[in-house]
Amino acid sequence: MKVLMVLTSHDKLGDTGEKTGFWIEEFAAPYYVFKDAGAEITLASPEGGQPPIDPKSDAPENQTEATKRFKADPDLQKLLAQTTRLSEVSATDYDGVFFPGGHGPLWDLAGNKDSQKLIEAFWANKKPVAAVCHAPSVLLQAKDENGEPLVKGKNVTGFTNSEEEAVGLTKVVPFLLEDELKNKGGHFTKKDDWAVNVIQDGLLVTGQNPASSEEAAKKLLELLKNK
Repeated sequence: MKVLMVLTSHDKLGDTGEKTGFWIEEFAAPYYVFKDAGAEITLASPEGGQPPIDPKSDAPENQTEATKRFKADPDLQKLLAQTTRLSEVSATDYDGVFFPGGHGPLWDLAGNKDSQKLIEAFWANKKPVAAVCHAPSVLLQAKDENGEPLVKGKNVTGFTNSEEEAVGLTKVVPFLLEDELKNKGGHFTKKDDWAVNVIQDGLLVTGQNPASSEEAAKKLLELLKNK
């Protein structure tokens, strides 16, 4: 079982002068779900090398068992520092793909052609695609086998407008994910802010927020095991 995890390379939070990147929990929790199940995991990012970590995700209040395990895992940190350049990976080499969130993907992965082609290749070959929090933005440009938006008519979720408002970034982000998924024809389902919410529609798995990342990974794992 081979899983590809794709992280952001973007580290600037708009024009705020603050840093962003990927959210540790959204990477660490799924990574350990896959690793503990015996999966072979490859990490990739648009620019390759060390992807930026959102400093807020390292704050004391955002620590979980998975983030603590990550901090105590030098092997994973070494692996993370050497991500493969996204343009060099092929969907044919993997059984499924998982996109962790953080605000970074809104700027680079959402419009990345390599990411789009990769998702479309997974989809065309009936391989599961999962994304959590802000990472469902990677689905916005992807098309299905009929040339329609991949999310059109599908049940999806992601970081909600109210969650974006709660973190005070509605005027900073390039777009509101909930609105854009709806604009592409997705049936957006949400729960209360910060509640665990994972939506599976066929081979597509989306999670609402950081707390949903572990369950989203488990859903992807189920799909991989049932292939």
